[in-house]
Amino acid sequence: MITVGVGDMQLTNKPDEVLVTYALGSCAGLAIFDPEAQVGGLLHCMLPLSQIDKVKAEANPYMFVDTGVPELFTEAYRLGAQKNRLKVKVAGCAQILDAQGHFRIGERNYATLRKILWKNNVLIDSEDVGGSISRTMYFEIASGRVSIRSNGQVKEL
Repeated sequence: MITVGVGDMQLTNKPDEVLVTYALGSCAGLAIFDPEAQVGGLLHCMLPLSQIDKVKAEANPYMFVDTGVPELFTEAYRLGAQKNRLKVKVAGCAQILDAQGHFRIGERNYATLRKILWKNNVLIDSEDVGGSISRTMYFEIASGRVSIRSNGQVKEL
C-alpha cells in the first residue's frame, strides 16, 4: 500500500499496488485510472487556489486544486494514460471544523475541481463528497476499484 499524504500525489502503472489517502475532510481526493494502460493516480489537495501562496504552490503544486489537478493528469499521460479512457472519481470536500461555514473550504475545493475538469472536457464518473465527515480513499490499481471508508462503513465508488 502506498500512502498519499495531505498535499501529495502518487501515480503508478504497477497493478499490484494500492494507493490510499487518509483524512479527506475538506480536502479534495481525486483518483484517475486508465484501464487499458493500467495507469492510476491519486491526489490529495488541501486548498482550492494557489494564488494565496504562489511560493508554496511552486514548492508543492499538489497542495492546491488548481495546480495539483493539471500535474496529476500530465504525469498520467507521461505513463501512457489517455484522456478519453480515464475513469475519474472524487471524494472529500466536506465541511469540517467550520460549523458556521465561514471558510467553506470543502465547497470551494469541489467547485474549483469541477470547473477545471469541465473546462478540460473531463467528466466525473462517481463521487462521495460534502457532508461533515472525514473519509479514507483506497484505490486498487489492478481493478481500478476505488472505495471509501467513513464512519466505519465502506462503499465502492
